[in-house]
Amino acid sequence: MPEEKEVTIAEIIFHNDNNAYTVAVVQSDREEFVAVGSLPDAAKGRTYVLTGVWKQHPSYGEQFVFSEFREVMPTSLEGIKGFLASGMLKGIGKKTAASIAAKFGKDTFDIIEKEPQRLTEISGIGPAKAEAISEAFHAHREFAEVTVYFQQYGISAEYAMKLYKQYGSNTIAIATENPYQLIKDVAGIGFRRADAMALKLGIAKNDEARIRSGVEFTLWYYAGEGNVFVPQKELCERTAGLLDVSSDEIAEQLMVMAIEGDIRVEMLEGRAVVYLAVYYNAEKNVAVKLAQLCESELKGVNTDMNSLIALTERETGITLSEKQKYAVITSLSYGVSVITGGPGTGKTTIINSIINVLSHGGHKIAIAAPTGRAAKRITETSGHFAQTIHRLLEYYYSEGEDAMRFGKTAEDPLDYDAVIIDEASMVDLLLMNGLVNALKPGTRLIMVGDADQLPSVGAGNVLRDIIDSEYVYSVKLDEIFRQARESLIVVNAHRINKGEYPSINEKDKDFFFMRRNGELEILETVKQLYKERLPRYYTNCEPVRDIQVLTPVRKGLIGSINLNKELQAVLNPLRAGLVEKKYGDKVFRVGDKVMQIRNNYELAWKRLSDFTEGEGVFNGDVGFIDSIDVEFNEMTVVFDEDKYVKYDVTNFDELELAYAVTVHKSQGSEFPIVIMPVSWFPPMLATRNLLYTAVTRGKEAVVLVGSEQKLFAIVDNNAITKRYSGLAVRLRSIGCDGML
Repeated sequence: MPEEKEVTIAEIIFHNDNNAYTVAVVQSDREEFVAVGSLPDAAKGRTYVLTGVWKQHPSYGEQFVFSEFREVMPTSLEGIKGFLASGMLKGIGKKTAASIAAKFGKDTFDIIEKEPQRLTEISGIGPAKAEAISEAFHAHREFAEVTVYFQQYGISAEYAMKLYKQYGSNTIAIATENPYQLIKDVAGIGFRRADAMALKLGIAKNDEARIRSGVEFTLWYYAGEGNVFVPQKELCERTAGLLDVSSDEIAEQLMVMAIEGDIRVEMLEGRAVVYLAVYYNAEKNVAVKLAQLCESELKGVNTDMNSLIALTERETGITLSEKQKYAVITSLSYGVSVITGGPGTGKTTIINSIINVLSHGGHKIAIAAPTGRAAKRITETSGHFAQTIHRLLEYYYSEGEDAMRFGKTAEDPLDYDAVIIDEASMVDLLLMNGLVNALKPGTRLIMVGDADQLPSVGAGNVLRDIIDSEYVYSVKLDEIFRQARESLIVVNAHRINKGEYPSINEKDKDFFFMRRNGELEILETVKQLYKERLPRYYTNCEPVRDIQVLTPVRKGLIGSINLNKELQAVLNPLRAGLVEKKYGDKVFRVGDKVMQIRNNYELAWKRLSDFTEGEGVFNGDVGFIDSIDVEFNEMTVVFDEDKYVKYDVTNFDELELAYAVTVHKSQGSEFPIVIMPVSWFPPMLATRNLLYTAVTRGKEAVVLVGSEQKLFAIVDNNAITKRYSGLAVRLRSIGCDGML
């Protein structure tokens, strides 16, 4: 049961100004102990009533973890002096604090609040300083009132602080009038938190603001699942269930929102669909820009392409097949082209040939990919510099808009004759919109990828839609070349993709299946493989760097969360001299393999190799914990071997252990060795294209562990979750009549 403790802060062990997280030694009338929780403006000498529970910390012993607090203004002369000298009221040091307390005694706070001009009676305080002290005191009391007010609605001091920074003295008034406004203005105040507050305030279930917010919440939920729009009927039913109102009330409000421009309601292939404005505008713009690129006049290659291809073959020592030559020539003949194919079909060879042909023709070329790992791989395999699409477009964070923006736009386009995008299946609609906006007419856009892999994590189905539209030229490579045919990984990937069962455990091959019964056996085998068996067999293998466990799910015994805990325990256990940091239910240790799980455009990085600096760490980036500073609650993570990024407690939640990751998170990556557990998984996840994606991540070896029956069931499950997207429809419409 929660307890209340009236305490005075004796010592601040740690305090984070960004989220108010505080560790402090506190004293009550009868005891001294450590208190942990969110406490804005914490300072030695201040008195609070804390509400919390006792918890045993494995490293630091018993602590009082509080979830609510209320400041108690001191009444004793010593307490008043301590409060004034705490630093909360700027301009008051210990000497001035003692003078004020001695002069006004128990009336001190009334004087500061109601008669600040009397502070000029103290030597060294003039009218301006007296006014500043009074204003700071008012702000402090105001913020204390805001914090206590929001605690009753389950909103923490961290978010109360964000709200107060946003709204100031109007915080409570704005929140009371329309709690749903908080969602748009303050990051982290989601719909459910605001809705719970609204209902406690007595706002009706069918209140207009509540319905509008519920509609937006549902649309963003669908976008998070990869959808660009939602059928109107489905949206109304889903939102009605969320809000416990009728579908008719939702539909009525949809019309109002459409008129005001927050959403867009359209007829698409005979049914009414609803877009968030940002996705509607992006989808329509991508279709228009692609059409313009397709129809633009191109800079000629200026010589016979067959001769250039022959020259390239002599320079590289690689002979192209007839279909590869055809892919190179035709892709250079169109403003926009797509080259798609599975592993071993020569996509990299074609990219290199296109680069060489264009280079000999005097064309300026840019090569990019959605992730840093994919871009690095292109650089290594082609010898040509590649970068992320974000860097190509000169992304930056706009603080005023709280959003990412691109420096390269239609007004300041990229200055290239051709742009090649690899791993194009990972490009979502909003990133594609940024890309086409930055391409001037006459630029060749060549997209290369594997359309049979899982689609992008972000909303949209860009590559598949472009191919399905049949408006843009595309070529599918299906010939596996001799060297690739020697790899059972490549052969089995193609078998799986065609719905055929993989061939397993052929002698001296790179694809293995280990039969195990039950998830506990699977888990133990995965651990043994990672720690002992694979490093012993592949002598050059560094387990943590070279082996990656992929799983379809996050939860469960063989989900990524538990696998990471188990693998951390055997690969990087706690031992003498090893520093670790606990954060919620996560434990981070020096040497751990970690992944960034959301885009953070503001996070600063520095390369020690060339002392370059920049900002931005992206969803899916994998690194290793280099150091942990327990005193200052900071961790340093190294990405891409020498890109150092410092994290503090405000963004620890952006990191997860990465010994095991979901297949979705592995997109765009290649690993020397892949291990994948095979058991029963939800059918919507255990699909053929998920298995295909997982297998194609391995370069030297793929090891599946589990049940053959379950493996065959995954191959048989060709159910592909349909994403709601309209890009193909819009491109086909242009192709039919030149209109959207």
